[in-house]
Amino acid sequence: MRSVAAEANRIAPAFGDGELLVTAAVLHDIGYAPDLVMTEFHPLDGARFLQTQDAPARLCALVARHSCAIKEAELRGCHADVAEFPDEETPLRDALWYCDMVTGPDGQRLTVDDRLAEIRNRYGSESLVGQFLDIARPELIAAVDRTIERYTAAGIPQPKYG
Repeated sequence: MRSVAAEANRIAPAFGDGELLVTAAVLHDIGYAPDLVMTEFHPLDGARFLQTQDAPARLCALVARHSCAIKEAELRGCHADVAEFPDEETPLRDALWYCDMVTGPDGQRLTVDDRLAEIRNRYGSESLVGQFLDIARPELIAAVDRTIERYTAAGIPQPKYG
């Protein structure tokens, strides 16, 4: 979480609402907290918890939809629940996905391809998460590419990977 937030902070100047990006990066995986697990789908559990804390609706939606979560929600049978949170389809949303998709579980900086491979190796190709990756991969890579283009155009260099 700290490394995702650090990357968000690094690229925030390229986005109009950089503070929201950093906040969403800090909170994007809050639904993994054992006390918050209700559905066992962390984006939804995190967003619902944030709602109980009167967090801004946009922040709740970014958490609920982070890293193309709606595609996994379809496989899990909770699409309608996640769909209650609007997908803003903005550069800020892409930037949150980017930050998550270039950060490994130990905080290491990875390319998006290495990150997707790491997730697949951890969960297995035949798992629900492996199936999700097959479906979401093009959207995740496109969001990462758009974000790199945006922050590079703003004069922010790419990080070192690996």
